Amino acid sequence: MGNGRSKSLVKREVQELLLLFEISQALDESMDLGQVVKPVLESMSNHMGMMRGTITLLNRESGEIMIEAAHGLSETQKERGRYRPGEGVTGKVVKSGEPAVVPHISEEPMFLDRTGARKDLDKKDVSFICVPIKMGNEVIGALSADRLFEEGVSFEEDVRLLSIIASMISQAVRLRQSAQEERHRLLEENIRLQRQLKERFRPSNIVGKSKTMQVVYDLIAQVSRSDATVLIRGESGTGKELVAHAIHFNSPRSSSSFIKVNCGALPESVVESELFGHERGAFTGAIATRKGRFELAHGGTIFLDEIGDLSPTTQIKLLRVLQEKEFERVGGSTTIKTDVRIITATNRDLEQLIKDNIFREDLYYRLNVFPIHIPPLRERKTDIPLLADHFVEKFSKINQKEVLRISTPAIDMLMSYHWPGNVRELENCMERAVLLSSDKVLHSHHLPPTLQTAQASGTVSNSALDTTLDSIERDLLLDALKACAGNKAKAARSLGISERVIGLRVRKHQIEPKRFRTIT
Repeated sequence: MGNGRSKSLVKREVQELLLLFEISQALDESMDLGQVVKPVLESMSNHMGMMRGTITLLNRESGEIMIEAAHGLSETQKERGRYRPGEGVTGKVVKSGEPAVVPHISEEPMFLDRTGARKDLDKKDVSFICVPIKMGNEVIGALSADRLFEEGVSFEEDVRLLSIIASMISQAVRLRQSAQEERHRLLEENIRLQRQLKERFRPSNIVGKSKTMQVVYDLIAQVSRSDATVLIRGESGTGKELVAHAIHFNSPRSSSSFIKVNCGALPESVVESELFGHERGAFTGAIATRKGRFELAHGGTIFLDEIGDLSPTTQIKLLRVLQEKEFERVGGSTTIKTDVRIITATNRDLEQLIKDNIFREDLYYRLNVFPIHIPPLRERKTDIPLLADHFVEKFSKINQKEVLRISTPAIDMLMSYHWPGNVRELENCMERAVLLSSDKVLHSHHLPPTLQTAQASGTVSNSALDTTLDSIERDLLLDALKACAGNKAKAARSLGISERVIGLRVRKHQIEPKRFRTIT
């Protein structure tokens, strides 16, 4: 008899170890708890003779205890298994944090059988064991099992085993929560660092926060730390020279020279001398040896603007500098080594120039190592107000004038204009407007005639006087509505007119007060 009990005990211990091993493996397989709790319950069924099992979790927001996973229950039965803390055996376990054993569910009035899974069974033969799932001192749910009642079976052993499994589930939940929190923290940290990097590498000499300019800033940040040759492309007036400056001053060469050469502004007869220097007597007027721009830029950066205007002869010499890092002065025979980072820029179609045999294809590929395209101002209109404010502040200081703001009609005109001259044209417009301003405000009539459209200025009459009066009236209405966040009644009081009059004037000038409601 002792031998029989010993074998039975060993068998039970082996079964427990196998069960706990399988559960441990299941909990390690996935970070999604929903995917692993069902295999846990299936293992319990295989090794414990469990008829049904459930894992219920407490929803802190709704206050309900709901079945997260179940073995031996249909989806409909799972959905019906909802309890409040203290309600039924499961609710009591969750509320008290203590395990509960019901030897015969038919004899326990607190056993509610909300799922309806036991209605067709002889409830005298069914036992129910339920243990809390705790995280620290907090109960987060419960683990329960149905099994056929057997005389002599120790419920204490069942409670002990279920409590171990509940602890394993709790630990898995804690680990997953920690992993999720860590992922969330790392994601937030990554976003914060990306923002910092974008701000850090946004050149201080360039104004703009549009998406197209963010791309430019990213490219500047990527290429600045290298010595790669850069080709900056874009329309005239987009700020190509500013980008070249930003690349140089964010590079390891920032403490060395930054030499600028406008290839289009130099006569063909002197461009080689300017770039590579000349020896005394090399040509008429060469009365002394002169260093070229490449020599002056040694250790630093040379910026060749309007590279598409170089003559074929100079293109060949530039190609040699790019390939061999050496050159000779005009009229000289001594080879000079150079350590220069080359940045070029053009507003011309180099590909078409190559087809027309005006620009060398091999030089093009040497220059086009890292291209950067600067978008025209019409493609970055969200930057116009920022640029306008920047130029107003700049020219106010230069001219010692106080201009506090730009009126709404003036901003509308700036935003609706197509800016063929890009940022340079906007800069000139702002300089003119600052000089014309006399009341600390930059109005629409201070802008050049090219910006004075009928829609923007509100002109509806051929009379010069009527046009001016209507324009001033419209400006006043827009400024008042903007200051009052689109409230016509407040705007009318600020202008000293009735609500009826302001309503008539708003309709006359086709103004939408709603557009100002989010402006403070």
